[in-house]
Amino acid sequence: MTTVTPRFTRILGTGSYLPESRVTNADLAQRLARDGIETSDEWIVERTGIRARHFAAPDQPSSDLALHAARAALEAAQLSASDLDLIIVATSTPDMVFPSTACLLQHKLGAPGGAAFDVQAVCSGFVYALTVADAMIKSGAARHALVVGAETFSRILDFKDRTTCVLFGDGAGAVVLGPSDEPGILASELHADGQHSGILCTPGGLSGGAVQGHPFLKMDGQAVFKLAVGVLDKVARSVLEKAGRTATDVDWLIPHQANIRIMQGTAKKLQLPSDKLIVTVDQHGNTSAASIPLALDQAVRDGRIQRGDTLLLEGVGGGFTWGAALLDF
Repeated sequence: MTTVTPRFTRILGTGSYLPESRVTNADLAQRLARDGIETSDEWIVERTGIRARHFAAPDQPSSDLALHAARAALEAAQLSASDLDLIIVATSTPDMVFPSTACLLQHKLGAPGGAAFDVQAVCSGFVYALTVADAMIKSGAARHALVVGAETFSRILDFKDRTTCVLFGDGAGAVVLGPSDEPGILASELHADGQHSGILCTPGGLSGGAVQGHPFLKMDGQAVFKLAVGVLDKVARSVLEKAGRTATDVDWLIPHQANIRIMQGTAKKLQLPSDKLIVTVDQHGNTSAASIPLALDQAVRDGRIQRGDTLLLEGVGGGFTWGAALLDF
């Protein structure tokens, strides 16, 4: 029997999940004040655009968040877990050192047998995972893939550092992919430059069976901002060129939801109007690898994104990593 290689990989369904605990800036300011750390809703909104975020319950690992998002995406795709032969989870906050969060998610879904692995590219993780799944489907190595971004960043935040602890939240977003002769993922591109690893990292390492050193996230915000806007503009233009499209063809820009200033700066460089920018950072905070699929699912479910719309996804994160993908939804 001859296997026909599909021309495109298409998103068949989307899903997302946010933990029940919603933490406003006022809630967070009250918590920090108990340790003598001063902040306010005005200070956070002015610098980041964030007004609230969600924190996972103490007994809620990343795989649990991923499970909710995965089930929603499968339902939207009108497929069951048994249809999956590939699961990729993008996460920097796995349930454990090993096995992978993807394997744990596979078990919780009841879908054994197919390949399952994690991708660790921090905030670029979803674009990285999407690109890998696209390649595997186009090569015939997989038919239906589940790609999830899931994070519990609240576990690695230093709540004595107001410059970082106000930025991040927990959540998960997912897409189900399948082969198609109709346009889907048109082009993607991934990059990394390890020389910038120190400006955004969680530097603790494993030694003697335990995390040694600093266990919390550290960031040089100004350095990240300067690097992020430049590389996102460059990679966005590159994938547009690869696909034979221009910025005027983009219906929706869905960037990693890190900081409203970075997002608006990227849109401005591409000369895209603000009404083409999908923004969820105000209510979700920075959910790292989960942020792009969370924003995608929200815009699909509220009706803004329609079938046939052209989407530009882009992310940048610790590593330093960055990437973009252009697709027809």
